[in-house]
Amino acid sequence: MTQRPPGVNNWPDRQEKMSRRSMMAATAAIPLSVQLSADEAVANDAIAGLVERARAKNAAFMRGDMDRWLQLVRIAPDFTLMQPFGGPASRGFDASPRRLADLSRYFREGETELDVLQTYASDALVVLVMIEHQRAEVGGLPAQDWSLRVTEVYRKDGTDWQLVHRHADPLVRSITLQQAAILARGWPEEK
Repeated sequence: MTQRPPGVNNWPDRQEKMSRRSMMAATAAIPLSVQLSADEAVANDAIAGLVERARAKNAAFMRGDMDRWLQLVRIAPDFTLMQPFGGPASRGFDASPRRLADLSRYFREGETELDVLQTYASDALVVLVMIEHQRAEVGGLPAQDWSLRVTEVYRKDGTDWQLVHRHADPLVRSITLQQAAILARGWPEEK
């Protein structure tokens, strides 16, 4: 009779040999677990790279440095944007010199920090859920807090990642049901 290790009550009274089938199954599982670890490492590298790129592109955007911003972002042809000012989603992106110059004048003197709340990754998609803490002059208004809740979706394109969707809203701080209702209606309450 085989001696049981201390504290183990369900130890078999006799040692059993591992069946050939069990041994083959265990051996077959080893490369799979190694592959999962390699896939996780690749996903983690992609996420880390995209987060760093998001930090840099956001800082450039809020400073009005659209040349630097355009170097950092790869926008997909089927890109959708849900702007923080509301309205319908826009499709595509106008990267013409005139549009970039307009954006450069619209966003000025920004400072920003990125708080990554959650990430999701597969071999073809990465999702970043973030808070962009920022202070900037926007649209001629004096510098103020312009923090946003942001979700960005990236799709693998060859060896690089393209931004395919961005959703941003200014609801970083909680609002009341009544305030949400006013926003949902799209106009202030009548008095």
